[in-house]
Amino acid sequence: MSIQSNLNTIKASLPEHVTLVAVSKTKPVSDLMQAYEAGQRIFGENKIQEMTEKWEQMPKDIQWHMIGHVQSNKVKFMAPYVTLIHGVDSLKLLQEINKQALKNNRTIDCLLQIYIAEEESKFGLDENELNELLTSVEFKELKNIRILGLMGMATFTEDQNQIKKEFTHLKSIFDSIQTLKTENCELNTVSMGMSGDYQLAIECGSTMVRIGSSIFGGR
Repeated sequence: MSIQSNLNTIKASLPEHVTLVAVSKTKPVSDLMQAYEAGQRIFGENKIQEMTEKWEQMPKDIQWHMIGHVQSNKVKFMAPYVTLIHGVDSLKLLQEINKQALKNNRTIDCLLQIYIAEEESKFGLDENELNELLTSVEFKELKNIRILGLMGMATFTEDQNQIKKEFTHLKSIFDSIQTLKTENCELNTVSMGMSGDYQLAIECGSTMVRIGSSIFGGR
């Protein structure tokens, strides 16, 4: 199957309110251009250097999403162009994104990463840390970032019931913070679901899915 037909098949299966992020990490620009020519405009990368190189080479109407774990000292390299940063898991990182956004005269959209899995290797905030962050004075002072919502990654398991429980938990946290909206919060996005579990994620309330191997083939 070609990248174009893979993409068309997935897009046809998505409800209108769900945004598709094509996860293009490690893939060459030629593969991304096939997806671009098939109409895809949102690409997700997990390394800032690789994303920046692709941004430099590719059409400028592409939205670049940083989906990997972000180190504060690398934020400045993507601040001029990144559309959405998915995995924000601390006030310190938000403050750095805000600082670099201000330098570039931009407002950068972010998702806060919530820890929902039963695996030690995953990053993220728990519910208490999330509430503390959103109600803190320091957070309200950040004028050059905008929180669009939450993201989370389920445990890597075959157990559909466990995955469903984790996705449902993320959606319930998202619903619970709607009252905490401030000027720098829009809270309209729940990013969960990847190639193996995106249909289940959508059933549980996802509005943004990150799909790589089902579009581009294995790594």
